[in-house]
Amino acid sequence: MKRISSIDITRGIVMVIMAIDHVRDLIHVDSLTQNPTNLETTTPILFFTRFVTHLCAPTFVFLAGTSAYLGLIRSDEISKFRNFLFKRGIWLIVLEFTLVMFGIFFDIGFHSIMFEVIATIGFGFILLGFLLNFSSRKLGTVGLLIIFCHNLLPIIPLADDSILKTILTPLFGFQVYPISQNHTFFVAYPPLTWFGIIFSFSEEKRKAILLYTGVLSLMLFTILRFSNIYGDPSKWQVQKTNLFSFLSFINVTKYPPSLLFCLISLGIMFFILRFAENLKGKIAAFLCVYGKVPMFYFLVHFYFIHIILLTILFLQGFSWNELAFATGTFGRPSVGKNGLELWAIYLIWVFVVLSLYLPCKWFGKLKSEQRFWWLKYF
Repeated sequence: MKRISSIDITRGIVMVIMAIDHVRDLIHVDSLTQNPTNLETTTPILFFTRFVTHLCAPTFVFLAGTSAYLGLIRSDEISKFRNFLFKRGIWLIVLEFTLVMFGIFFDIGFHSIMFEVIATIGFGFILLGFLLNFSSRKLGTVGLLIIFCHNLLPIIPLADDSILKTILTPLFGFQVYPISQNHTFFVAYPPLTWFGIIFSFSEEKRKAILLYTGVLSLMLFTILRFSNIYGDPSKWQVQKTNLFSFLSFINVTKYPPSLLFCLISLGIMFFILRFAENLKGKIAAFLCVYGKVPMFYFLVHFYFIHIILLTILFLQGFSWNELAFATGTFGRPSVGKNGLELWAIYLIWVFVVLSLYLPCKWFGKLKSEQRFWWLKYF
């Protein structure tokens, strides 16, 4: 299948951006105690360090749906492509709960298991496999209805113990389920909300359409956000300075992704896709290296960052016995100051991205030249 360079470039951009968030999560000195979007305690640079990465998950999910659509229209047999979606979906779910979870926490006991973006895409592929006989227009309509209407769920008068609310809540909202005294399952990415993104934009949109869609998304975001009536459970407020008022205005809810979160993140993504249509040269080639191997990069960068974290902890004087892996703190001790300041986080981010360039280039070449069956699942 001939690759579309604008998709690889856009995916490459968000892969690079994604790494800064994970470096901050694991290594920043205040990441375990400070919410970077809490306007009472954050700084503008810390806020934007987190906010810019809001672009990543919606772009991954959107491009997963786009890639599935392109694969379908290029497939000569629907049943064969359906089986591929089923297998890939199951593989992504297994991957999330095994290699990804261990890469995040380095916890051999798997005390925290999270349903996040990889499992969400996996479930999306499985559901999409069941719906391949529907037209892209019907799927798009369903997706848009989910995106625009899911914020109505909290205001529907349902009793807390009702069966309907029990069924719907984990599909649309963040949930925590204790499995045992020491094990917890988190639904961090409620599946139906993210399914809406997979289904909504399944058609191949290019150039002028990308520009118009981006403008429309951001205009609608601005109107709804300014009204403070609908689209996000967190209302914006005038703050102590104009800058912090602006931060409040764009401080939308990701868990679960609100309508306004979807509008601003996907709106920006459409502009990036439009820009990527005409991007050529060394920058485009550099970004494509990462964009062609997203799963490989995703897995390797978590393990790499975690090894860097452990190295930093040892250099800061902590011993192996002091590290806490079962508490969901990535191994960081609960006592004593550890981690690095934000300026160092940015240096490590650049180091991580550049260090993974050659491995990603090697794996991309392997995928293009070899026909091993397992390569198509990365």
